[in-house]
Amino acid sequence: MSLAALWAGLSGRAVLEATGMLLLFVALLFLGSIVLPGRRVTGPGLAGESRTYKLNGLAAFLIVMTVACLAQVFGWFSLSVLHTHFAALFVTANVFAFVAAGWLYLRGTRNPDASPGFLRNYFFGSELNPAALGVDLKFFSYRPSLIGLALFNASFAVVQYETYGRLTLAMTLYQIFTFVYVLNYFQFEGGMTHTWDLVSERFGWMLVWGDYVLVPFFYCFPGWWLVHAAEPLPPPAAAAIVLLFTLGFWVFRGANQQKHRFKRDPDVRIWGKPARTLDGRLLVSGFWGIGRHLNYTGEICVYLAFTLTTGFASWLPYLLPMWLAGLLGHRARRDDRRCRAKYGELWDRYTQHARFAMLPFIY
Repeated sequence: MSLAALWAGLSGRAVLEATGMLLLFVALLFLGSIVLPGRRVTGPGLAGESRTYKLNGLAAFLIVMTVACLAQVFGWFSLSVLHTHFAALFVTANVFAFVAAGWLYLRGTRNPDASPGFLRNYFFGSELNPAALGVDLKFFSYRPSLIGLALFNASFAVVQYETYGRLTLAMTLYQIFTFVYVLNYFQFEGGMTHTWDLVSERFGWMLVWGDYVLVPFFYCFPGWWLVHAAEPLPPPAAAAIVLLFTLGFWVFRGANQQKHRFKRDPDVRIWGKPARTLDGRLLVSGFWGIGRHLNYTGEICVYLAFTLTTGFASWLPYLLPMWLAGLLGHRARRDDRRCRAKYGELWDRYTQHARFAMLPFIY
């Protein structure tokens, strides 16, 4: 289905149906965040207090994907509805994001620490970690974001199978890569409690729109492109893409996991040896002794592997890794400035040890 065909299917009825689908999806995930069992962890101190998070995102993800799979197999409904309603869901998600950001702004007006000015508070947010019914809304929003992405990706496989009676090698690899990526996120959901977004960013339109619109609708673009891709993926190219994904995934998740384990236990062993640090504060073992932001590099490689499954018939799918490289490159520079302000001379010592930002021996 072309972009023109997608937008041609945008009707009042489709938008109404998409609104019901989106609200039901978010509501069920929110209810699941409350009632599903999960391990509780204490995050870092925020604004003078520590917050406890319930890690039940993996259960929610597996339940949703299992129900979707069973519904598809037994003919209760077809996930292709997400493909046919893609434009309507996109419009609805945008409205949802703007309204949710407005609600967050209004409740944030009671926050005495809010910055002056409507636009700044609406865009960046007034509150660091707003909660509702005991659920941290910023932490929760990763769930509809990534589970929605997984459902869109699955719908593309369904449409290809229903249209052509088979899945191509490229689509099969794409489905495996993206499912492993999302599954692994929820396996290590606790690591998110120490990320920059959760610890330092206020929750406003920027993060809300990113969670509910940008990630599920833009990050699935290679899968959308693969539905009707006619060019076969040569086996040698497939093997190279698998290798790139494996390498990128190892660096991305490995680096994040090393930092998370160190924050929870400074005496942790990394790559079989006791963790080495600078003054007990900055990790210089494992990936963090090689480069300062190799986790970003690994993630870019993962998304490049997603996109390479589409071949080179069009440059459009490559907007995704290009965007991510720009986003994470900017974030790396911002992280460096923040860390230099926080650690001072210690950060200078660290940059002498880990000289490279994202590409060893290059940058």
